[in-house]
Amino acid sequence: MPRLFVAVWPPPSVVDELAGLPRPPGSGVSWTKPHRLHITLRFLGECDTGEALSTLGTQSFGQTSVTLGPAPEHLGRGVLMLPAVGVDELAASVTDCTRYIGDPPPDHPFVGHLTIARFRKRRPSVDWPRLGETFDVTEISLVESTPWGEYLDVASFRLN
Repeated sequence: MPRLFVAVWPPPSVVDELAGLPRPPGSGVSWTKPHRLHITLRFLGECDTGEALSTLGTQSFGQTSVTLGPAPEHLGRGVLMLPAVGVDELAASVTDCTRYIGDPPPDHPFVGHLTIARFRKRRPSVDWPRLGETFDVTEISLVESTPWGEYLDVASFRLN
């Protein structure tokens, strides 16, 4: 079965701005490729695509706005991220309707974020200008995480 997650893709203008920011090289640092930048609302893990499609396709989710930033932060021991403010209610709605699909929902609070790098040892130091990119979220996507490391859009769902 495929590994699936539900995500928000930032608009191309936001991706372009983030891609233009410094990404200093470092040992053990893996910067997220611009075309992979997303906000995960719910990781489903290995699950039936048809079940995920039918569940998400019958729900009504409200539109929202998300603001990225203002600056990169560390999440856990190996993630450099940009906070994503404004998607908490949307993530909660997605989690509620997919509660019995795939992996159980995490038992920790949702932290809206966009992963910009992963690191093994030394945390990367970034000197980015303060950000405040805000964009409207008009759709969510069911995405497959492939064994070769790419993301494939399975379907998109318009928000009301």
